[in-house]
Amino acid sequence: MALYGLYLAVTRRAMWQTAVFATVWGVCAGLGVTAGAHRLWSHRAYKARFPLRVLLMIFNCMACQNDLYEWTRDHRVHHKFSESDADPHNVNRGFFFAHVGWLMCKKHPDVMRKGKAVDCSDLLKDPVIRFQKNYYVPLTTFFCFYLPTVLPHHLFGESYWVAFFVATMLRYVTSLNFTWLVNSAAHLWGNRPYDKNISPAENRFVAWAAIGEGFHNYHHTFPWDYSTSELGWTINFTTMFIDAMAKLGLAYDLKTVPKDLIEKRKSRTGDHSYDYMNGHKHNHHH
Repeated sequence: MALYGLYLAVTRRAMWQTAVFATVWGVCAGLGVTAGAHRLWSHRAYKARFPLRVLLMIFNCMACQNDLYEWTRDHRVHHKFSESDADPHNVNRGFFFAHVGWLMCKKHPDVMRKGKAVDCSDLLKDPVIRFQKNYYVPLTTFFCFYLPTVLPHHLFGESYWVAFFVATMLRYVTSLNFTWLVNSAAHLWGNRPYDKNISPAENRFVAWAAIGEGFHNYHHTFPWDYSTSELGWTINFTTMFIDAMAKLGLAYDLKTVPKDLIEKRKSRTGDHSYDYMNGHKHNHHH
């Protein structure tokens, strides 16, 4: 269905407004995962006031990538037991498993057993998470599938048929794959300037696709940094969004890592590929 949507978009059978709409919807849905499920709720890398939490919950429903509680639990388990049998998307089981295969089969017993030890009680104290968890199916059906099919028709006269295949299915499958690339490609290919002993890597394509989530060697080394990167706004739209929310007073207590701590860690465990932003030599090893 998504491939047919791509065909409609490429052959100009879809209106240009539909392509713009699909992109904006996809970015908002992405923020529900990156700024919401990931940086706010999984890592508590910043705090968000109630209106922003509601907005991120709605954005997250637009993404339809499991409810916030389940996503966050899986992600905390992934960090605690990274690259072991208890990692829900263990990259040692191959690219396909880490990308999508893990969602197609039963979880490894270690994921279930050790996952119970990961504390997620803080999540259920948040009424926004509880509300989404209780009404997830109708919420995600409405925001991920119904609205992007009917809105293009009512806003600028696109046909329901094209809106469904382009703004809903093509957009949904694209954003799913962009999220999954963080678990697959960003655990395999790229530099490891912070810790060469782990598989997560700095992958600029994934950073672009997943609106800032591709600086993965940094993120697994310093998971509490709200920016998930040393490079600020560079290929990191999610950080721009959180910074904008902070300016509006909706986000606060943004956690960062002191520069000297980063440099010490680089020299101690990094692969010395150097930081490409400083114009040093840059080893292209894959």
